[in-house]
Amino acid sequence: MAASAARAIVEQRHEAGALITEADIAATHGASRTPAREAMLQLESWGLVRLIPKKGAVVAPVRTRERRDLLAVRTLFETDAVEAVARGDADLAALTTDLERQLDRQRRAVADADPLAFAGADCAFHGCIVRAGGNDVVVALLETLGPRLARLTYDVALESPGRLPTLLHEHEQLADTARAGDAAGFAALVRRHVAAGHFSPAESPASDPASDGRRGERPAAGRA
Repeated sequence: MAASAARAIVEQRHEAGALITEADIAATHGASRTPAREAMLQLESWGLVRLIPKKGAVVAPVRTRERRDLLAVRTLFETDAVEAVARGDADLAALTTDLERQLDRQRRAVADADPLAFAGADCAFHGCIVRAGGNDVVVALLETLGPRLARLTYDVALESPGRLPTLLHEHEQLADTARAGDAAGFAALVRRHVAAGHFSPAESPASDPASDGRRGERPAAGRA
C-alpha cells in the first residue's frame, strides 16, 4: 500500500502541496484505516509527505538543497562502485548484462515516446551501478532513499520528454566508462550528467549550498 501511494507521488499523480488522507488511501486499496495509517507513516519516513494531525498528509515539495544532497549521495555511491570495478572487486559480467538490459529498456521507451517507462529504466540503471560495488550498507541506504531519488528522475522524464534521447546517450557513455573501470572518467561524466539534467545554472551544485528555496523555474534543457 505504501509503495503504491509512493508511486503515485513519484509519477506526479499527487503533486507537491496536495493533501492525501488515510481515507483516500484506504478507499483506493479497499483496505481499513489501520494499514492506511501505517502507509502514511511510511511515506513520511521516505520524505515524500509531511503529516498534519487530524487532516492527513501534504505531499512535500522537492527543494533545491534536498535535490542537490540526494544526487550528491547517489553520485558518491556510483563512483565508489566503479572504483570497485577498477579494483576487480565487482562482478563485471553481471554489471555489463544489467546495464545493457536497462539501456535496452530506455531505447524502447525513447522509440515509444514513453517517459514513464524511461524513468523506471533510468532509476534501475543507476541502481545497477550502485549495487555493483557490493557494499551492503550502501545498498540498504539506497533502498531507503529510493523513493526520493526516483521522484527526481521521474520529474525530469515527465517534464522534459524531449530530452530523453540525450539522457539515453549520456547513460550509454556512463555505462561504457563504468564497464571500463575508469572511476575518474565516470565521476566527471556523472557529475556533468547530474548538473545538466537536474539543475538550472543558478541551482547548480557549485552554487551556495545553504540555499534551500523552493524549486525555481526549470531550464529549457530539462533535468535528468
